[in-house]
Amino acid sequence: MRILPDAFIPELPGRYKGKVRENYDLADGRRIIISTDRLSAFDVILTSVPFKGQVLTQTARYWFEETADICPNHVLEYPDPNVVIGTRLDILPVEIVVRGYLAGTTGTSVLTKYRNGERDMYGIRLPDGLKDNEKLPQSIITPTSKAFDGGHDEPLSTDEILSQKLLTADQCDTVSHYALALFARGQARAAENGLILVDTKYEFGTDKDGRIVLADEIHTPDSSRYWIADSYEESFAAGTRPKSFDKDFVRAWVTERCDPYKEPIPEIPLALIEQTSKVYIEAFERITGQHFLADLSGETVLDRIRNNLKPYFS
Repeated sequence: MRILPDAFIPELPGRYKGKVRENYDLADGRRIIISTDRLSAFDVILTSVPFKGQVLTQTARYWFEETADICPNHVLEYPDPNVVIGTRLDILPVEIVVRGYLAGTTGTSVLTKYRNGERDMYGIRLPDGLKDNEKLPQSIITPTSKAFDGGHDEPLSTDEILSQKLLTADQCDTVSHYALALFARGQARAAENGLILVDTKYEFGTDKDGRIVLADEIHTPDSSRYWIADSYEESFAAGTRPKSFDKDFVRAWVTERCDPYKEPIPEIPLALIEQTSKVYIEAFERITGQHFLADLSGETVLDRIRNNLKPYFS
């Protein structure tokens, strides 16, 4: 399969390897961010999915352009379908997760916590009587720690963020304002395309002037949960999960077979990988309203990216 499991380019300086993206820091303050095809869940890499990196980069590009009036973002240019050149930022140590529904499968999701009897979480009190996948009375922010060393993200409240001095009060107010405004825009645009933006995460950083800037990705199938709107009412009434465009069905396949936080994760079947690739492509087309054109130039994806990034070699 034509996949990009790794994007090591020795001619580029300052490499940092994330769960999905490869980052290179240039001497002039720019950062090269390459989206690989790695699929991450439960804080591990499950597999690689054809064209996933291109889908992520191009979906984020759509949303960065659609939300540029709400807050500044890191984007400078796109030299390759899998690559964005951005302003290098000091990433804030908190991920801002916004949720509009009682949903999720991970240990930090509000649904998992709610099922376990928790009502006070992330500094928020949820009412009794909510059902799986029910729309929350209002969108809520559920921050988590940003695990830079590959560790587990941990739930945080605003008071904990401030007491641990992870953010200043002004920074906390700013990222919260930006996140809720971005989420509202995302939900509105998604609804126009027959989708429900259920929840999402945002990463912010500060530039050399201390300005807070949106980084990484926005409203992609990796960072967000989307449901098909016309499937929601029937699924909710039946107590089942609505049809989705996210990677939750892969998570569900895994959790049906093991406890992914304590037990070895089975190898993901090829058929499920192929299905996942189709879902990512379909998600791009449904979210953006654009036709997906897979870039098949170059002998491999990495060869194509290396060729397009030659002007940045030191």
